[in-house]
Amino acid sequence: MYTQIADRLRERIRSGEFAPGQVLPSEAELCREFGVARNTVRRGLAILEAEGLLVTVASKGRVVLGEGTAVSYRYQVIAAWLRERIARREFAPGDLLPSEAALRRRFQASRNTVRLALSLLEHEKLVMAEHGRGRFVRFQDSRTSQDV
Repeated sequence: MYTQIADRLRERIRSGEFAPGQVLPSEAELCREFGVARNTVRRGLAILEAEGLLVTVASKGRVVLGEGTAVSYRYQVIAAWLRERIARREFAPGDLLPSEAALRRRFQASRNTVRLALSLLEHEKLVMAEHGRGRFVRFQDSRTSQDV
């Protein structure tokens, strides 16, 4: 049944009934519409997310994606700003990144938002944290892409 739900929603997205940037009806509304359990609706929606037709946005719901549709959280904006400067070597390997406080002021973001952005860059192995010293751009060995 969940594949049929995915098919019907995909058809409605492609027909323009649900336009790019539009939020889909809630899971509860879709359950009522299709007469199925929430897990069935979720499995259908997961198919559409895997296909790149939808993205889940916290406190908003599932948003229809289209060409040029960009849904970014503030932490992603901060991470992208830092990533771009690392790529351009404004922050070279070994350089200390701006402090959490400086990033909070620059982006008018909460501590948790800044920490999430930095954590993302740590996970991508672009940045490393040294307790009591701050976060630094990692050195990379271009031959193996491994940390040196």
